[in-house]
Amino acid sequence: MKRIFSILLGLGIGFAAIAQDATEPAKEAPKQKFTKATFNATKIINMQSTEIVSKGALQFLISHHFSNFWDKNAEPGQNFGQLLGLNSGIARTYLSFDYSPTTYANVGLAAAGSSKYEGFVKFKLLRQQTGKKNIPVTVGWYSMAHVNTAKDPYALTTMDKFAFLHQLLIARKFSDKLSLELVPSLVHINRVPYGPNNTNSVFSIGLAGKYKMTSNKNLTFEYSRQLNGHKNQLDRNANIFNYSPDLLSVGLELNTGGHLFQFYIGATQDASNIDHLARNNNWIKDGQFAFGFTLNRSLSLKKD
Repeated sequence: MKRIFSILLGLGIGFAAIAQDATEPAKEAPKQKFTKATFNATKIINMQSTEIVSKGALQFLISHHFSNFWDKNAEPGQNFGQLLGLNSGIARTYLSFDYSPTTYANVGLAAAGSSKYEGFVKFKLLRQQTGKKNIPVTVGWYSMAHVNTAKDPYALTTMDKFAFLHQLLIARKFSDKLSLELVPSLVHINRVPYGPNNTNSVFSIGLAGKYKMTSNKNLTFEYSRQLNGHKNQLDRNANIFNYSPDLLSVGLELNTGGHLFQFYIGATQDASNIDHLARNNNWIKDGQFAFGFTLNRSLSLKKD
């Protein structure tokens, strides 16, 4: 009798536990959390970031690159007379409009200075996130077509005036303050002067980052290394010359709410990424740095 009672008691406790489990709510799956504002602009300084403007928004961007603020071979007082490059009469301007028709794609057109024009697309392929799906980085792709409309007696066809840029953008926001991005790049120039070291395809690798100082101020930096196509090149007259393989820039971002201002010093005077990554003539070892700034303004075209 005692054995039967013990069995019934055990079964009762088991059914009670099952009933209790059945009444408890199931645990919710972890919510997906997407990383926001890895960077604060579509460009970090000269390099593209993984950011694109929001869906239905049109962005206007204007950049100025001035001449070098110090020339070691200049006449006494000339560097200050030119206001450290700001009043030298040289300012290469980059003007662009870009629009995001979807959340993950962006298209744009730009006037890149010196009769050069560009058209580009940018895609956001992966987005850093945690939750049910963990993705540690944001990944984007940027492609750009560049054309120089200035008269070129060496261009045999219209396509000889074209160059192209393709970039893989890999970024990670490590904390609320620090974000880093790796940028492998390929520049393809349709026509280059003939020579054993001249090449149509130029590869480079870049590293860029942002450090958040306050709610509206960020420090930014970029470094890019040209891997080929920079040493012992030949010009049209068969003269040997070298490009600078290193591109270094540091900057400060100021967010005023309606506008984002970017001020920077960089080892380039050029406005286009084609020239930054394949034809840079500023040498860091000679202290050839120039001031620049960028202004971003976005406007929503979506109906309320």
